[in-house]
Amino acid sequence: MVEYWIKSAEEDIKTAESLFSTKRYLPCLFYCHLFVEKVVKAIIVGKTGKSAPFGHKLSYLAKLAGLDFTKEQVRLLDDLTSFNIRARYEDYKFAIYKKAKKEYTEKYLHRTKELYVWLKERI
Repeated sequence: MVEYWIKSAEEDIKTAESLFSTKRYLPCLFYCHLFVEKVVKAIIVGKTGKSAPFGHKLSYLAKLAGLDFTKEQVRLLDDLTSFNIRARYEDYKFAIYKKAKKEYTEKYLHRTKELYVWLKERI
């Protein structure tokens, strides 16, 4: 199961990068959330030997993973969770769409990929 989550996360990274390169910034941010969620679930599965929990709130999943996150990482997890919610519901989607420009999305894609590497080192 750990390998499943990692492989799925790596596909989502590729999707996020592809979406960014085609200027589809809001879906890119959504996929940033997905690949972090999946690697955190891989850590949980690896530690517990049980199926990954349902849910998308990254701060909750991070607690289950039992890792020591910095305050900056926790803020990033919360931001990424908001992209998951906002990318799914039209009223939120419109609000974040105004922010999701190239520089904004590029910053989050970069920070999220750094977090992903940090998380993978802890599997």
